[in-house]
This record gives sequence, structure tokens and C-alpha cells, in this order.
Amino acid sequence: MRIAITARGSHPSSEVDESFGRAYWFLLFDTKTESYVAVDNTVIRNSQENAGVKAAELLKERNVNILLTGETGPKAFRSLVEKGIKVFHGASGSVEDTLNAWLEKGMIEAEHANSPGSPYCLVVQSKTLQVDAPKVLLDLLKP
Repeated sequence: MRIAITARGSHPSSEVDESFGRAYWFLLFDTKTESYVAVDNTVIRNSQENAGVKAAELLKERNVNILLTGETGPKAFRSLVEKGIKVFHGASGSVEDTLNAWLEKGMIEAEHANSPGSPYCLVVQSKTLQVDAPKVLLDLLKP
């Protein structure tokens, strides 16, 4: 099994990054080999939009089964669930501390996003209002 943990650095002693899609790093822990692989998330972090959805795709490509993070927005959460990745919110402290908390069953699987995400996550269909501007006629008075 592969567990992804959002991190501020590339080492297991690094602090957890509370953000998912715009995390600095993902540390992937393989339960079979008990080893970490650090994945730099700079490109996705700096993308203009859909960072969470892109990060979910990256984790799926890396065969991740579990995500330990501080928070996820609605689009990211849906994307992770659709890809079969279980999400656990509330990660804090170091990457090692977070992994140990999860291994000791100290984290509960998330049922929904816990962050509103980007303002663009909640796009509402708007109706176009057509307003007839009053026509103003100016009479030029001649002296």
C-alpha cells in the first residue's frame, strides 16, 4: 500500500503541509518496503487552476491508496474519491508523526471536503440580465 502525506519539505522529519493541491511536496510511504519517496509538487502548486484535481491525478499515477493531509477542497476531494484514494484530514506535526498517528488508528477517514477550496470551486450558473438602457436624446438648442 502507498500512503501520500502532504509536506513542506522532502524529508520525513519535514512539517506537514496543511494544503493538498498546493502542497510543496508529497512524501509517499510504501508499507511493503517501509521507505519514502519524495515528489516535488512545484508545477502543480504553481498552476493557475485545478491544482487539487491535478494533484489527485498525480497520486493516482503513483499508485497511492491513502492521503494524509490537513485539508482538501470540494473538487479535489471528489477527484480523490473517484480515483479510489481514501482521504484522512487533520494531519499536523511532522510527516513521521502523521504517519504514526494514522498507523495507530488516530485519524478518521474523511466523508467530505473540509475546506471551501478556491472561489472557482463553487461556480454558480448565472443568468444573463438584459436591461434596456434608456435612450437619452439631447436636443441641441440653437441660439
